[in-house]
Amino acid sequence: MTYLDNGATSFHKPESVYRAMRCALENCANPGRGGYTAAMAAAKTVLRCRKLAAELFTCEPEQVTMTYNCTHGLNVAINTLVKENSRVVISGFEHNAVTRPLHAKKARVSVAGRKLFDWQNTLDTFEDALRRGADAAVFTHVSNVFGYILPVEEMAMLCRHYRVPFILDAAQSAGMLPVNMEKLGAEFIAMPGHKGLLGPQGTGLLLCKKPPTPLLQGGTGSLSKSQDMPDFLPDVAEAGTLNVPGIAGLSAGISYVLQQGTERILKRETQEAHRCAKALEELGYRVFTGEHQSGTVSFVPNVDCEEYAQILGNHGIALRAGLHCAPLAHESAGTLETGTVRVSFGHDAAPWQTGNLLLQAKKIATQS
Repeated sequence: MTYLDNGATSFHKPESVYRAMRCALENCANPGRGGYTAAMAAAKTVLRCRKLAAELFTCEPEQVTMTYNCTHGLNVAINTLVKENSRVVISGFEHNAVTRPLHAKKARVSVAGRKLFDWQNTLDTFEDALRRGADAAVFTHVSNVFGYILPVEEMAMLCRHYRVPFILDAAQSAGMLPVNMEKLGAEFIAMPGHKGLLGPQGTGLLLCKKPPTPLLQGGTGSLSKSQDMPDFLPDVAEAGTLNVPGIAGLSAGISYVLQQGTERILKRETQEAHRCAKALEELGYRVFTGEHQSGTVSFVPNVDCEEYAQILGNHGIALRAGLHCAPLAHESAGTLETGTVRVSFGHDAAPWQTGNLLLQAKKIATQS
C-alpha cells in the first residue's frame, strides 16, 4: 500500500512506538493510584511524556495535559475561553473541531482570511477583526485540507497587541513545524498524538498557560476528599484513568521527532508535495498549491472526487476525498460543492510514494 493519508493519521509508526506500547501493557498499572511498582512505572511513563513534550514545545512539564485527541483538547480550551455570545475570531480554514464547539456555545464568530496561501490577506483581515473587538481567537496552524501554513507567529503578536487570548490548533503542525508555547504566548495549544507526533490514536496533548475549566469531573488520584476538581495543572484537566499504553507510544513518537528534528521532517514532506503538485497540474487537474505550503496537497480531478479516490484505493493508493471535516475551508477555496482529493505526506515521505500515485493518476487521466 502507498499510504498518503497522514493528514488523518500517521501510518506506519516508528518501531519504537510499538515496542513502547507493548512494554507499557506488560508493566504499567494505573498512575497516581498506588505506590507499588506497576503503578509507579505508569506514573514515570506519563511524566516522561510530559517532559519530552515540554522539550519539544518549550513549556513546563506540568503545562502538558493528556487528552484523547485534538478535538478533546480544543473543546476543553474553547469551553474555558468562550462563553455564550462571546466574540471570537477564527481563520477561514478551520476544522469542525473548532467551528462546532463555537456553534454550540452560540459564539459570535468573525471569519478572517479567506485567500489560500496569502499571508497578507490573512493578517490584514485578522487584525481588522481584532480591532473591531474580540473576546478570543482560535486559529489553525496548518489547513488540514490544503496544507496552507498560516502566519501564526504574526497572528499571535496581533493577539497580544489587542490583548485577545487565543487558542492554536496544531493538529497538522505538531511534529512537523516548530511550535513554541513560550514564544507564541497562547492560552492553549491543542494537538493530536496520532498524526505528526507519531503516537497511536486515542492520544493527544493540550498545552495550557493556566488551569482550564474542567470538561470532565472525576478521580485524579489527588485531593480525593474534595468534591471539587483540583485547581492546579495537570490534574484539573485529567479526570479518570489515562491511556498509559497510548501515552507510552506517544512518548516514543515524540522522542523520534526530537531525534529527527522538525526541520528535516518538514523538508522531506514539502519536497514530495511540490513534486506531486507539479505533476498533477501537468495532468490538467485543478491543484491547490502555493507559497507557505506543508506536505499536503489538494486537487480536483476531472471526475467525482470520491469516485477518483476509490479507484486509487482499489490500486493500493490510500488517500482521502470529500470535505475532510472542514467545510469552512472548502467554502473559502470555492470547493464546497465538489470537495477535493487530498494527498498528505508524512515523516517517511519518499519519491516512490509520489511515483506510485502519479502512475495510477496518469492511467485514470488516459482512460477518462
